[in-house]
Amino acid sequence: MEERKRALSGIKPTGNLTLGNYIGALREFKKFQDDYETFIFIADLHALTLPIEPSFLKNNTKDIVAFYLAAGLDPQKTTIFLQSDVSAHAELNSILINFLYMGELSRMTQFKEKSQKLNHEAIGVGLFAYPVLMASDILLYNADIVPVGDDQTQHVELTRDLVHRFNERYKKEVFIMPKAVKPKVGSRIMSLSDPTRKMSKSDPKGDIFLKDDINIIRKKIMSAVTDTGHEIKYDPENKPGISNLLTIYASLSDITIEEAENKFKDITQYGEFKKTVADKVIEVIEPFQQRYKEILNSGVIDQVLSEGAKRASYIANKTLRKVKKTVGLYLHE
Repeated sequence: MEERKRALSGIKPTGNLTLGNYIGALREFKKFQDDYETFIFIADLHALTLPIEPSFLKNNTKDIVAFYLAAGLDPQKTTIFLQSDVSAHAELNSILINFLYMGELSRMTQFKEKSQKLNHEAIGVGLFAYPVLMASDILLYNADIVPVGDDQTQHVELTRDLVHRFNERYKKEVFIMPKAVKPKVGSRIMSLSDPTRKMSKSDPKGDIFLKDDINIIRKKIMSAVTDTGHEIKYDPENKPGISNLLTIYASLSDITIEEAENKFKDITQYGEFKKTVADKVIEVIEPFQQRYKEILNSGVIDQVLSEGAKRASYIANKTLRKVKKTVGLYLHE
């Protein structure tokens, strides 16, 4: 029997998850578990690259596991685990950090954006070297595909450069070449208050949080910034607000943007359009929130993480041992 290919992805527990995270990540992860050997983790080590309250990190980590399960991830099909529960992530990171260059890391868009907000003296090495740990996450499991949003594709491309460099140096295929995959619709959901920037866990007015009350969700959508005119058309440059709402509707309805445009072609009032979008969001999020609450109260989270850590560690340690042997580190029995 041919081995199934592997898919791997994860979410940082650094903020309250949004509708954008649900559309671009949570619901996408479920699509892979029947066709791929799937590994989905909580990137809690990555969360330490910027200051974060310990109690928030701990509670938000638990929330994300519950969100994974509420979104339909099945622990029998998908290995769900904490990054920090598998020590091979940190150990491979300490090896691979010698195979990427400072110039490459300094050109990463995410680093440049985040470091601009900080005092230069306060930029941690972890933030600068974030893509090295991400590469370690991917390569430990020999992931064939890596479901990511737009903001992470550059890191996967850097991982591909690292794979080529490492394999060439040692003249053997130690790592396989991963490929970034993005949702066909909804890889970048924008803020409702400023549709020129991504929905990013930090704007209470423009972000729909997954734990928001249903009435608040409706109010946020009805208050969403739109555009001049009355035509409901997908045009991100000239009509970013309408385009964002169309993307949300199409994503949650599992239809194309063109099909969504066609549905609303006879509607000339933005209020009616927003109400339909709000109805769709609530139709999806309300039962999701109910499942999330049931899972939190069920006591299954620790068991899921414990079993996931065992499965993940088995695969990760095999890869780590192969890497250590390749680079010449002494392996004793």
